[in-house]
Parts: sequence; structure tokens; C-alpha cells
Amino acid sequence: MTTLTQADWEKRARELQIEGRAFIHGEYTAAADNATFDCISPVDGRLLAKVVSCDAADAQRAVESARRTFDSGVWSRLAPAKRKATMIRFAGLLKQNLEELALLETLDMGKPISDSLGIDIPGAANALAWSGEAIDKLYDEVAATPHNQLGLVTREPIGVVAAIVPWNFPLLMASWKLGPALSSGNSVVLKPSEKSPLTAIRIAQLAIEAGIPAGVLNVLPGYGHTVGKALALHMDVDTVVFTGSTKIAKQLLVYSGESNMKRVWLEAGGKSPNIVFADAPDLQAAAESAASAIAFNQGEVCTAGSRLLVERSIKDKFLPMVIEALKAWKPGNPLDPATTVGALVDTQQMNTVLGYIEAGHADGAKLVAGGKRILQETGGTYVEPTIFDGVSNAMKIAQEEIFGPVLSVLTFDSAEEAISIANDTPYGLAAAVWTADLSKAHLTAKALRAGSVWVNQYDGGDMTAPFGGFKQSGNGRDKSLHAFDKYTELKATWIKL
Repeated sequence: MTTLTQADWEKRARELQIEGRAFIHGEYTAAADNATFDCISPVDGRLLAKVVSCDAADAQRAVESARRTFDSGVWSRLAPAKRKATMIRFAGLLKQNLEELALLETLDMGKPISDSLGIDIPGAANALAWSGEAIDKLYDEVAATPHNQLGLVTREPIGVVAAIVPWNFPLLMASWKLGPALSSGNSVVLKPSEKSPLTAIRIAQLAIEAGIPAGVLNVLPGYGHTVGKALALHMDVDTVVFTGSTKIAKQLLVYSGESNMKRVWLEAGGKSPNIVFADAPDLQAAAESAASAIAFNQGEVCTAGSRLLVERSIKDKFLPMVIEALKAWKPGNPLDPATTVGALVDTQQMNTVLGYIEAGHADGAKLVAGGKRILQETGGTYVEPTIFDGVSNAMKIAQEEIFGPVLSVLTFDSAEEAISIANDTPYGLAAAVWTADLSKAHLTAKALRAGSVWVNQYDGGDMTAPFGGFKQSGNGRDKSLHAFDKYTELKATWIKL
């Protein structure tokens, strides 16, 4: 890991050359109407760059490029082993440019530089390499047929993929989708969030350097209601993959029906329960995990453990432990390698989080930690990690996804009550269970309506485990071999011998 200091990072930030243009058919380009928007750093409010604001005309250009390249076969019909080698080179270029990409991520989104360096960029590179490595090991099938028939079941790339990705883990979430999409032979039009577009724009050039042909990866910065909508309605986009809010996920389903019935795969919101039973094997570990589960990445995490469910008999002992553990998560300058909590992504999100804190007060919850905006003198958007006790599951702060460091504490008296509370939201993305009882752990995990359940830890798993949600948290899965299902079509070929 780098030994750069805050002063070193600040110097690099001043000297950084930032690319803000769209990337279409292997070249950086302005928008058709030359529109741009200001990319503002949440670290201190500085203007980072004028970023191209794409619209329908740019979507048309990018989709035409992607389709033309796909149909040419230069990538879609390339031998899987050769695509693998190219994807591994692509991943290697992310690692070679680790410090630049990490700095872009931190300046753009506000997360601590230590997280960008140690988690986001390495994780993105690993996702690309893992999917690339897998592609020449995925076999097709031969059906069980009579002796004079041959039944083949084959997978083919689906075509043009529009990937609409969020602002909280900009490059990591993009790579979860780019890895299997590109490795399968598709062409991709990537639309990063307008709140954090810079790393997506930068890696487009790295893809070309790796040997991915022009037109296979196009990047369109801009707004969801303009270029995002244009991609979702485009008749020549075969699949939309999305990570973001449940509200937008539902709108994308409508756009699919209004256009060409394109496949739509969604990873949407969460309101994840973190359930601590009285027989948890290590309450100190559970308390530290509860603090990190809401404070990590400023709480801007779809799987944030935003509802802490504590068995009543230990609540008075356990909650002070969580409050104490949260003291290690104090907002500071994201360019300081010692900082654990950075800035919220922008003023709009900060005001949203502060609004939920006001709603917690209004609904009668008891504030026991945090709750204020701080570091206003920096010009950045910082909010203290916050805990509300005395929360009922009907309260707004317990039902709606805040996407900030606000923890709701609820109590229960039995496993059945914990499961009932846990499942009582529209979401079903993730959950955690802390208990020393193996049977209780299994039975509770089975009963939880969530795509991921972690036992005696929070946020476990790696690229080998599928990730996605139940209910209104979405459909389909990122990561693991299951992710390839989203980017391929099954074909049955029946041959009479």
C-alpha cells in the first residue's frame, strides 16, 4: 500500500488532469449539443471539471457504434480465451493506475482515500479479472437425446448492454457489470452517475489500451432523465443492467415495456436488518460490526446495516457498546489516509440525510449519537454517524432507505418477532444474524427474505458468491458465475442425425 500523506494527495489533486468527455467508438468526444455540467467535489466544494452532459443524440451514436461493433464479430466472436487475456490486461491496467483512479474516486465521491486505494479500485480490477478468467471455463450442454438426434444448448452474447451504475461505488459497481458483460462478448454503453462519473470516463481509454476494440465499451456521462432514459427506451439496446434506487428501477421496467421488451436486471434499494441475539458469541465484535455497517462509506451503501435489531435482554448492555464503537468512525478530510468517514456525495444527498434525521426526531425516536452536519468550514458535505434508539418499524427512518450514516435501533423478544420485524419492509437485499446457536442461525437465515444473509459477521462474501435482492430490492445477480445469465441468451439447437 502507498505511503502517501495527506499533503501528497492534496498536491496530486492540484496537478491532476481530469478528462470529462464522453467516450464513443474509441474516442473522447463532446456531446452533440456541447452541453456540460459542473462536477463538484464533496470534499471541499471545488469544481473538478466540466463534464459532458449526454442526451438522446449521443445515446444514438453510442448504441450505433456498439451494435456495429457487435455485429462485426471483432469482439463478440473472438475466442473466449482471447477475450480472457484482454480482460486480464484491462484489470492489470486498473492496478497500474491505482493511485490516479483512487484519487479520482475520492475527489469525485467523497470517500476516504484509504478505501478507494484498498477496496474500490482493487475490487474493480479483481471483478474484471475474475469474470475474464471464468469465460473460457463455462461449458455449453448436450441434451439427453435419442441416438439419432443431437440436442445442443448454447449460450450466446445478448448484444448491446446499457449499464446504468450508481455513485456510491462508481468503479466497483461498473466493474461488477463490465466483467461478465464484456467477457461474454457483448458491447456495452456505460452510463455512470452524474454525481461521480470520472473513473468510468478514465477507464474507457484503459480498455482501448488493453486491446478491447473501439465500440465495445462506450461511456456516456449525463443525467438519468436524459441519456439514461434514452438508453432505456432505445430499440437497439438488448439489455439494461442497473444499480440504484427502487424508484428508478421501477421506471426502467416501464421503459422496457414501452420499447422493445429489453431484458432489465435490477439491483435496487435495501433496508437491511442486523439481528443480534442475546447468545451472540462475541458482543464486542457485533458492536464494532454494527458501527462499521452503518458508517462505512458514509452509510452510502445499499446493504448498510441500517436497522439494528437487538434482543431486549441485552439492549441496555449492547447499545452503549455500539455507541462507543461508533466513535472510531469520525468524518474527516478524505485525502487524509487516517480518515474513516468522508463526505456525503453532494449537497442534495446531505440535505436528504439531514431531513431523515429531522424525521426521526419528529416521529419520537431518541437520538443517542451524532445527528449533525459538521466541518462546514471546509465547504464539504459532512454528517456525523447517527444512532436513534426507541425506533418502531413503522417509523420513516426504519422503512425508507436513507443512504447515509443513520442507524435505527429496534428491540425484539423472540426469534419469531425478529424475523417478522426484519421482513417487514419492501426491501430484501441483505441481513445479518449474530448467534452461537447453529440451528437458530440456519432457521433464521432461511426465514429472512433477503438475497444475502451473513452469520456472525456483516457484509461477507467475495466474487464467488452471487449478490442481489428479493422483493423490491431487485432481480438477477451480480458477481459469481450466476452473473453471466444476465448477459447471455440460451439457444437450443436440435439436429436430426
